[in-house]
Amino acid sequence: MVFNRSVLARAALGPAAGAVLMVFMAAGAIPAYQMYSVALAAVYTIVVLSVGLLAGWSGIWSVGHPAFFAIGAYFAAYGSAHGWALETVMLGAIAAGAALGAFLGYAGARFSVLYIALLTLAFTTVTLELVNRWSSVTGGDQGVPVLQLRSALGLGTFPGGGTAPQYLAVGAAAVVLALAVPARASALRMRLVAAKSHPMAARTVGIAPEAQSSLSFAVSGACTSFAGVLLGLITGFVSPDPFSLAFGISLIAACVLGGVGSVLGAVAGGIYLTWSPSLSSTVGMPQPVVQGIVLIAILLFLPGGVVPFLAGPARQVLRRVLRRPDAWQPPTPEPPAPVPEPAPASEGPALLDLEHVSVSYGGLKALEDASLSVRQDEILAVIGPNGAGKTTLLNVLSGLTGNGRVSGTADFAGRPLLRARATARRRLGIGRTFQHAEVFSELTVAENVLCTRRRIRARDRDAVARLLHSVGLADVADRRPAELPFGLQKRLDLARAMAERPRLLILDEPFGGLDASERALLAQHIRRLNADGTAVVVIDHVLDDLFAVAHRVLAFDFGRTIGDGTPDTVLQDPRVRSSYLGTVGNRARLPDAVGEQSLIRLRGAGHSYGGVVALRDVDLDVREGRVLGVAGANGAGKSTLAGILHGSLRPAHGAREAGGSVRTSLAPEGRGLFKTLSLRENLEVAAYAAGLTGPALRERLAETVQWLPARLRDRMSAPAAGLSGGEQQMLAIARALIVRPDVLIVDEPALGLAPALVDEVYDRLVRLTHDGLTVVLLEQSLSRAMAVCHEVAVLHEGVVAAQGLPGDPGFAALAESAYFNGGLEPATTAAATARPSRVK
Repeated sequence: MVFNRSVLARAALGPAAGAVLMVFMAAGAIPAYQMYSVALAAVYTIVVLSVGLLAGWSGIWSVGHPAFFAIGAYFAAYGSAHGWALETVMLGAIAAGAALGAFLGYAGARFSVLYIALLTLAFTTVTLELVNRWSSVTGGDQGVPVLQLRSALGLGTFPGGGTAPQYLAVGAAAVVLALAVPARASALRMRLVAAKSHPMAARTVGIAPEAQSSLSFAVSGACTSFAGVLLGLITGFVSPDPFSLAFGISLIAACVLGGVGSVLGAVAGGIYLTWSPSLSSTVGMPQPVVQGIVLIAILLFLPGGVVPFLAGPARQVLRRVLRRPDAWQPPTPEPPAPVPEPAPASEGPALLDLEHVSVSYGGLKALEDASLSVRQDEILAVIGPNGAGKTTLLNVLSGLTGNGRVSGTADFAGRPLLRARATARRRLGIGRTFQHAEVFSELTVAENVLCTRRRIRARDRDAVARLLHSVGLADVADRRPAELPFGLQKRLDLARAMAERPRLLILDEPFGGLDASERALLAQHIRRLNADGTAVVVIDHVLDDLFAVAHRVLAFDFGRTIGDGTPDTVLQDPRVRSSYLGTVGNRARLPDAVGEQSLIRLRGAGHSYGGVVALRDVDLDVREGRVLGVAGANGAGKSTLAGILHGSLRPAHGAREAGGSVRTSLAPEGRGLFKTLSLRENLEVAAYAAGLTGPALRERLAETVQWLPARLRDRMSAPAAGLSGGEQQMLAIARALIVRPDVLIVDEPALGLAPALVDEVYDRLVRLTHDGLTVVLLEQSLSRAMAVCHEVAVLHEGVVAAQGLPGDPGFAALAESAYFNGGLEPATTAAATARPSRVK
């Protein structure tokens, strides 16, 4: 836990309030008949706190806490009947609650929230049934008295139903609240929240979600069982009635009312549970009805809870009062000083060795016979088209292959790697970033880095502050990631991976989504890390920035290694060039007669996702009867462009113009089929969405089925999941065709297909153009686009870097340059239709 002046002051509020309350109780300021209600509210506060923190910190909603509550109460009854000491009863109840909670947390960690709720529901049901049947201990339906418990520490005797247990309940609640305050700033809370927010990213920083769920449930169960002992003492009698499933639902309602995860909200929830029967009597309505109305009102008007709603404005007022005009503000950090170009890597021993590593998921081989080595002072870049196996390789290194079957050998620093758990690899010295900056959204920037520690000391906070300053995040250390632009979230992902100085840093597309200045700053960080002795493995599609930092480049395609060399030579390998630019088999013949009328026109179109620029200033015409190819590497913005052309995505900037009668249809990347539905049902769903029913539906369905190959026409009742990749792609295109579009947009039709199937899919697409259909193909393979399209536009980092006709002599070289590095300066030899490297 963390203890400083501010935390200690807030933690002291609970004991202070408890002491004042007990003074009022002793002085008679609180009537005797109300003292029981005050003690009951204190007990309920502990229970609501344990349920609320479990939900808020671990994301686990439990309806099993009435069972823990009952366990503690019956421990008090049994202990009082057998002469146990108060401390023995409490420790026994806490141990039982912790053990059962740990089991439930571990068992439920691999399931969704719904299944965990069902698991805890079953736990409560079984516990209540056991209470009813074990009558020799519990008294069954009749209940059992709690006589008295004597303290072994000399605190006196606590008779069941007396006033002494009431003081004990208030004091115990005050202590629990005091402990909860520093726990909010502890590593425990940060690691619990991290495991809840992003389990996969949590594993890469050494946090096991199963262990965190088990730990949080154990603590919550222990606290609730402890509260059960207090309940037994203040009531003097225990029966099954107070521990029903209805009480479990009331607990959740109280948590939501007060504010999930709020310490003060637990007090509000405890008070609500205690006086809700009186409220029901006052309004003359059944208690479940009143609770339902209150809960609905809270969810509609105060979804965060009463206490967080009131705390927000209060906090703002306090900040205005305490703000001083001369208050010190941390300076904006300057970018790190330029680092020299990376020196050639030495020929020393390898830090990492992979030999003949393969990964398969069922019948799919995502990685096949991959071998590589990385030296301690080396930056290794891994390149390849989408689906080549790059991310699978990084997942092998970081232990995130899931259900994949991994074979081969891997050694890291002389130790076997493949058998080590993902959480253990962090301790071995392996750090990892993610393509989309998978940060922990409910933690602050500083907490995202601090959660990598099991215990947080003052020197840990100082080290994290220095690290955040080095990457330019010191000014935003107390802000949540959602408040930051994407570039700063990328820096946070890097800072978290850099914490604890890993020996090997794995970077997954770190340059993606960053502007030029951010990429330059990131390149400096990578070089600096390498200069400090960290080996780096990095994959990306921004080749110019990637090659600027790499010592060596490894190329992958279809899960295999196809090239290895220095940045200035690897792209000269014919196999590497072919993997990016593509190869063409039998070229289908395009129709000669094409129109000039524009069906869809984009003017200055642009789009962003959370600060990430996907498209910028795109001018594009889709002309009638033509096949327009849009080629670009993964991350160039093709799918965003497909959505804008289709009309399902509105550009954030610029305009999309289309005739009112132009009908578009999209076959998305990844096909997007309903795998559990049959082929016929997949087509019918699209037809229903277009308003087709009855005879018109049957006619259109028969027409579309004829476009499919015979092997699919004979299997229309089979589920789509049983088709091969090429067959699924043809079904996805057929589903787009059933609406008889004027413009068919196909995103990555060749993705993941064997060459023979690629030729078949393209051949069928080209045949459609002979019937007058306009087609837009978005494709990674530049050669394929040049072979089967009337016109080709090359996207690079969201910009149309080149556009022209494949038959123009100078366009091929311009298009290739645009594909890899954004294009050349306009040349006099370029075709008249070719565009410069940036279209404004």
